[in-house]
Amino acid sequence: MTRWAPDARGRLAQAALDLCSERGFEQTTVAEIAARAGLTERTFFRHFADKREVLFAGADELQALVVGAVADAADTATPIEAAAAGVEVAGVALQQRRDFAGKRQAVIMANAELRERELIKLATLAAAIAGALRERGVADSVAELTGEVAISVFKLAFERWVGDAAGGRDLAQLIRESLRELRAVTSG
Repeated sequence: MTRWAPDARGRLAQAALDLCSERGFEQTTVAEIAARAGLTERTFFRHFADKREVLFAGADELQALVVGAVADAADTATPIEAAAAGVEVAGVALQQRRDFAGKRQAVIMANAELRERELIKLATLAAAIAGALRERGVADSVAELTGEVAISVFKLAFERWVGDAAGGRDLAQLIRESLRELRAVTSG
């Protein structure tokens, strides 16, 4: 095994995704993931608590990126504009990993436990957006509602994005379209 090859974490994530796509999440073992990545099980557990978490690698970094964009939004931005800045920056970041995101989503949708973990991740992200809005001086109820709405917009756009086989539109564009649809719904 290639013990000291670079990017062990990334190789493990790719190996897990490939195996889970080929065989299903339940039928894939940590030993197989490690072997596919050219690493040991011990190395796997240095990076991830379990095989479920390997599919959610990067969630903390994505959350930090979103919260940072909300915090950095213009002082004149409304709560939804600040939250939109956060989810749009997530869209830009994820765009670079379109194939990975699509395969990952298919694996998640095929497993109830992973769907539950994905919902927890999204709820945590909504709470983080609400927290960033509170830091901007937004009232609690408005911050919470805005965080939930922003994640709903993101989730809808993400589902459209991974379902777009032609790959014609990027995720940030779909997020902006979903926000326009939201404004149309709420303005009338």
